Amino acid sequence: MSADYAGDLAATVRDVAKRLRTVTDGEAARRPAPGQWCAKEIIGHLIDSASNNHQRFVRARWQEDLVFVGYDGDAWVEAQAYGAAPWRELVDLWQEYNLHLARVMRATPEAVRQRSHTRHNLDQLAWKPIPSGEPATLDYFMRDYVDHLHHHVRQIEALVPTGR
Repeated sequence: MSADYAGDLAATVRDVAKRLRTVTDGEAARRPAPGQWCAKEIIGHLIDSASNNHQRFVRARWQEDLVFVGYDGDAWVEAQAYGAAPWRELVDLWQEYNLHLARVMRATPEAVRQRSHTRHNLDQLAWKPIPSGEPATLDYFMRDYVDHLHHHVRQIEALVPTGR
């Protein structure tokens, strides 16, 4: 079975990025409520997710487990001041990083993606966690990444007008 989620990822980011480019910088910076992320910060979080998972997906090829370093999403968003960054630059970086990740997913041999690991920390890192001690695969983690991206894309689309 091929990594069809890689094709979904590539198609999604191309389509969504095209629509997000119609959003103004001001619209993307508007917070839905105090303390909640604006669209710029959500896309920044997705850039951080791509960056961290890029490392994880590549390193998994040579690891005997699926244990990876985590990160504090809120702290990363704040530290990088995504809310003040130019919207188009964020959208472009998000698109290109995810197109690269789709290539990484496709280039990962099926045997590596399907290898079962009982030692993992996907109970802490995955968007839809797998309990500690239950077998996990890189394939599951890659699919989970795409599901996480879809979740946040829906959040962005609820915040900003993309149907112009």
